[in-house]
Amino acid sequence: MQRLLVADLVYPPVIVAIKTLWKYLGLRFDFSGGENIPRKGGAILAINHVSYLDFAITGTAVLPTGRLVRFMAKKEIFDHTVAGPLMRGMHHINVDRSNGSASFVAALRALKAGEIVGIFPEGTTSTSFEIKELKSGAVRLAMGSAVPIIPTIIWGSQRIWTKGIKRNLKRNHIPVTVIFGEPIFYERAADVEQAELQLRQRLIAMLHQVQENYPDSHVGQRWAPARLGGTAPAPLN
Repeated sequence: MQRLLVADLVYPPVIVAIKTLWKYLGLRFDFSGGENIPRKGGAILAINHVSYLDFAITGTAVLPTGRLVRFMAKKEIFDHTVAGPLMRGMHHINVDRSNGSASFVAALRALKAGEIVGIFPEGTTSTSFEIKELKSGAVRLAMGSAVPIIPTIIWGSQRIWTKGIKRNLKRNHIPVTVIFGEPIFYERAADVEQAELQLRQRLIAMLHQVQENYPDSHVGQRWAPARLGGTAPAPLN
């Protein structure tokens, strides 16, 4: 399919604003695995979800590859007076859970047009900071569009702004890690449940690796999972 040309008039100034915010916060970024992101053609970023800033930080991590990410985000964000026009201007994908087929078709069209689509397959923020059970959308999109899934882990962003914890927008040099894993390719006729399990296992292994290499201690921290000695709630699944 011929690539659809998308005019990105809104994305560049938003990127400048976001980078200014990161500079103000003094975040210490550690981005790796960018070589796994294709320089052209469609791909899916399947990202764990630990904070409200995950989409912006992951998008920032992708920038050195010369690509922009079209994120799938819930309808409520698009309905917001300020965020809505920005989301539409950046050509992100509106997910209306009462009409999931429309967002699936929109994402499929974007992938076939050669875009990178960012998906949080857990469907919501993980308050335990562990990998929740996955929804099937990312895998089904990969099968339907014949593009790879790039498993992606973000860690540390939950220390800034997440569900159930008071946000911390002070300049305190928090380390934030984003790692892009090796691409996973699925045949169109692959078993969806097995594919979901494979993706989840990959995400869990990558998360554990990132946590092991994280420079700050997790012990006694509200933003850290109980498995690592933190005081976050136990996983619900």
